[in-house]
Amino acid sequence: MSNEFPGWHGTTIVGVRKGGKVVIAGDGQVSLGNTVIKGSARKVRRLSPGGYDVVAGFAGSTADAFSLLERLESKLEATPGQLQRACVELAKDWRTDKYLQKLEAMLIVTDGDQLYVITGAGDVLEPEHDCTAIGSGGNYALAAARAMMDSDRTAEQIARESMAIAADICVFTNGNLTVESISK
Repeated sequence: MSNEFPGWHGTTIVGVRKGGKVVIAGDGQVSLGNTVIKGSARKVRRLSPGGYDVVAGFAGSTADAFSLLERLESKLEATPGQLQRACVELAKDWRTDKYLQKLEAMLIVTDGDQLYVITGAGDVLEPEHDCTAIGSGGNYALAAARAMMDSDRTAEQIARESMAIAADICVFTNGNLTVESISK
């Protein structure tokens, strides 16, 4: 029998940009090993530093994600209206700061125009197909979203349906969604 901590699992976050709107949706499940600890966590948040609206979703350790969201807010306050620059500055800090290097989380962020995934490896990635996903069910949600992008579904419909598909496949994802939309 292993004495290792079983680890936190669970979270699927999807971001979809279509029709002048960006929607980020996230499930509410938090698991410890094979046990569901909470089914209604809120992993998608609206940030408004200096009146500049940004929506962010996170996967990974909640405390780590909150630390990153706070840093992102301060970067946005320092560079008002410049989401890409704030994301790059956060990624640089994340990669070089000894405290931040230990954080285990990923972010999807949008201002209603730009859409990025930010990782601890220093990546600021803009999706090629106007949709992206992270977390344990991220690949399922991403595949579903990409398959629906050419349909006449709205960004919110695609996000909700792709999350439902991920929840049906990934045992660490549930159907209790938080959905935030933003347009430029």
